[in-house]
This record gives sequence, C-alpha cells and structure tokens, in this order.
Amino acid sequence: QVQLVESGGGSVQAGGSLSLSCSATGGSIRRYCMGWFRQAPGKALEKVADSDADGGFDYAHSVKGRFTISRDNAKNTLYLQMNSLKPEDTAVYYCAGDRITCLQARDREHGGGIWGQGTQVTVSS
Repeated sequence: QVQLVESGGGSVQAGGSLSLSCSATGGSIRRYCMGWFRQAPGKALEKVADSDADGGFDYAHSVKGRFTISRDNAKNTLYLQMNSLKPEDTAVYYCAGDRITCLQARDREHGGGIWGQGTQVTVSS
C-alpha cells in the first residue's frame, strides 16, 4: 500500500517562496496521477495542481503562473514550488494520488485515492 508524506511547509512573508515535497513509500507512483490540495481555515478543500502519469499538468486559476508542480519518479517524490506567495495561500497542503484517475477534492470525503497527512503553509502580510 502506497503511503504519502508531505514536508517543506512553514511560515513565510508575502512575496516569498516555499517548496513542498511528497515522498511515497510502499510502491511506485510512476503510473499515478498525483496532485496537491489545500484547505484554508473555515474553507473547503480545493485542488491546487495535478500531474498525470503521461506528463500532463493542470493548475487552479488562483495559482497559475506562481506555483509549479513536478515529479521525480526515480525518487518516488512529488514537488510543489510556490512563488510569489500571498496571505490567501495560507492553508494545510495535502498531496494525494490515484492509479485510475486524477482526484478531485470531493474524493477525499468519499475515501477515494491515497492522501498524505498534510503540511501547514502560513503566509503573513
């Protein structure tokens, strides 16, 4: 069973950068669609970006041009480079993946896919 562990969260001032990593153990994520999600206090979980097994990428409109998702299948790791951070980017960030489909936020409450435990990102103004 694949397990995911996020790292790299922290606190930064607006305009700064952070890089998140998601390390997978227990199996290869090479054929998984992998994604980053976030949940801000009092708000619903939302998808930030995903990376499918064929090299395709997709981003939420709110992060396009500022965030970059990437993966190193040899290291079994997913990354999220976050630049020009804004206070509204403050959230718990989760990495998630599935072998069949690219996950949507609603899949988490339905038990779909594999999810990490999350890492906090705080952006101060």
